[in-house]
Amino acid sequence: MKKYFKRPMSSALAIIGGFFFLTATLLAQPSAAESSNSEANEQSEQRDARMAWWRDARFGMFVHWGIYAVPAHGEWYMNNGQVPRDTYAEYAGQFDPTNFNAGQWAKIAKAAGVKYVVITSKHHDGFCMFRTKATRYNVVDDTPWHKDPLQALSKACRRQGIKFCVYYSIMDWHSPDQECAKPDPKHPIYNPTSFVPGKKEAYIQYMKTELKELVTQYHPAVLWFDGQWMDGWTDQDGQEIYRYLHALEPGIIVNDRVKGAGDYETPEQYIPPNGLPGHDWETCMTINNNWGYDAGDQNFKPVEVLIRNLIDIASKGGNYLLNVGPTASGIIPQPEVKRLQEMGKWLKVNGEAIYGTAASPFKRQLPWGRCTQKASGRDTLLYLHVFDWPVDGRLIVPGLRNVVRSARILADGRTLKVSADAKGVVVSVPAEPPDGISSTIVLTIEGAPDVENPPLDQNADGTVILPAIEATLHGNQIRYQTDNGRNCIGYWLDPSDWVEWQFGAIKPGKYAMIADIAAVASGSFAVQVGDQKVMCKAPDTGSYDIFKQVELGTIELPTPGVISVSVKARADDWQPFNLRFIKLTPVDAQI
Repeated sequence: MKKYFKRPMSSALAIIGGFFFLTATLLAQPSAAESSNSEANEQSEQRDARMAWWRDARFGMFVHWGIYAVPAHGEWYMNNGQVPRDTYAEYAGQFDPTNFNAGQWAKIAKAAGVKYVVITSKHHDGFCMFRTKATRYNVVDDTPWHKDPLQALSKACRRQGIKFCVYYSIMDWHSPDQECAKPDPKHPIYNPTSFVPGKKEAYIQYMKTELKELVTQYHPAVLWFDGQWMDGWTDQDGQEIYRYLHALEPGIIVNDRVKGAGDYETPEQYIPPNGLPGHDWETCMTINNNWGYDAGDQNFKPVEVLIRNLIDIASKGGNYLLNVGPTASGIIPQPEVKRLQEMGKWLKVNGEAIYGTAASPFKRQLPWGRCTQKASGRDTLLYLHVFDWPVDGRLIVPGLRNVVRSARILADGRTLKVSADAKGVVVSVPAEPPDGISSTIVLTIEGAPDVENPPLDQNADGTVILPAIEATLHGNQIRYQTDNGRNCIGYWLDPSDWVEWQFGAIKPGKYAMIADIAAVASGSFAVQVGDQKVMCKAPDTGSYDIFKQVELGTIELPTPGVISVSVKARADDWQPFNLRFIKLTPVDAQI
C-alpha cells in the first residue's frame, strides 16, 4: 500500500493512531482535448451508469497475497527488511500454496456479504501473481506451483455473483527499469524507487503489456492502482494509462492512485469525518495491522468495530474495502474468516440498510448511531442504525420535519409508534435492542428528507457544553474516536484540519472557557467564539489517554443568538492533541 503507511513514525503519532495516514488527494481531470475516452469527455449519465454497481456495492474484500507470505512479515518485508533483489526472489521457489481453493475464497467472500473482491496482481515487490508474457518473475513460471490464482479466482467470484477486480502497483522494486532509493547491495532501501535514466518509456510499455493481459484475461471490473508516489511518475503518465485502459475496456473503473485521473478516491486506514461530498470514495482498511500475511500480527479488529465501520462509511456515502492476508499455503487465516462470517450474518438481516443506500441527510453525527437512506417511489426510507439503544424507550431523531408514514424494526418487522416533540421525531422502541452491535429501524417518510440541524442548547444554569461527538470536523484525517473509551476528537495530525460547533446563546455576558485535552507534547491553537479569538496552549499530559481540563481564557457573548465556536491549529507551533469537549461557564452572565 502507500509509502506513508510504512514509514517510521514518531512516538506521538504512533500513540495517537497506530498508523501514519495520507490525506486523500482530489481527482485531477484530463482535458477534453486529451482523449475521447477521457473522464472530462464522458457524459455524467455515462459515468453514472458505469459507476452504478460500485456505488450500490458499499462493501468489498481486499486480498493481499504474494511471495511475501513466505517470510510472513507483511507485504513490505522486501523494503523493511532491506532484502536484496536476488535474495528476495528466492521466496518464489518456496511458494507452493497447495491449500489454495478459489471456490472456498469466493464462498468466504459471499458469506461475508461483499459485492466485489480486489486481489493483488503485482505488489511493490514486483512479483506477478498471474500468467504474464512480460516477465518470468510470475507465479506460473517461477514457482513450484505453476498455477494462475487470478484465473481461478475470477471464475469463482463470478459464479458467486461477485465482481472481480485487480490491484496493480506502479512502483516495482524488482524491475530493472527502476532503482532503489538507497541502493546498498546488502541492505537496500527501495521506497521510493525512481526510474533508471532512459528507462521510463520501457517500463510504461511493460506496464501496458501486463495491464492488457489483466484486462483481456480476467476482465476485472476495477483496476486498483497503488505505488504512484514513486519518483518520476507524473499526472500525465497516469492520464495516459487511464486512457489506455478505457480504450481496452470502456466500462472499467479505475481508482485515483493511477495519478492525475481516476473514478474514485481512496482514503487508507481511516474514515473521512464528513465523507468526501461530491466524490465517489472508498476506505481501504486492514482487518489487523498488516495488509500481507504477518504471522506475528494478532491484533485483529473486533467484529463490532468492523460492522460499525461499514455502517459509518455507508452513512457518509463511501465504500468499505476490508483486507485479508492469506498464508503462503493459500489459507485465509481463521480469525479473519470468523470476522467476515459475523459481518455476513449481520448483513443478512440488515443488508437492505447498507446496499444501494445514500449518505445520511443529517449534517451532525447522530448521538445514538448513524443513518443511511434510500428512495422509495415518492417516499424515502431512512435507516436508523442504532449503536446506543435508548434506556428510556425514546429514540429521538433530531430535526426531522417530514411526515412519518411508518416505523418498523428491520430485523423482525415489528411496527413502532412515532410521535413528535420540539426536538424532532420520537420513535418508541422496546426495552431490548434486536442486535447488540447495531439495530436498524426503518422510517418511511413522505418525500425527500427535510432536516433542520439546530444548534446546541445553552443549559439553564448558563453553561455551554460542546462535546466532541457534536463537532463538525473539517479535514480528511481528523475524526471522532471511541477506542479505549476516549470519546474525543483525535487523529489531528494535519494542522490544516479544524473543528467547529454552533450553539444557541440565550444569556449574554462573560464566560470562562475550559477544554479537556490529552497530548504528549505542548502546542498552540486558537479558539474563536463569534468574532473573538483566544490564543491557547495545549499541555503535555503524558499520554493521549490522560485528559486534563485546561483554562483557555474568557470571552463575552454580547447578545443572544447562534454562536459559532471553532478550534484551529497554530501552524508554526502545532502538536497533535485529543479533545473531548469545550465548556463555557458564566462569569457574570445574565442568568
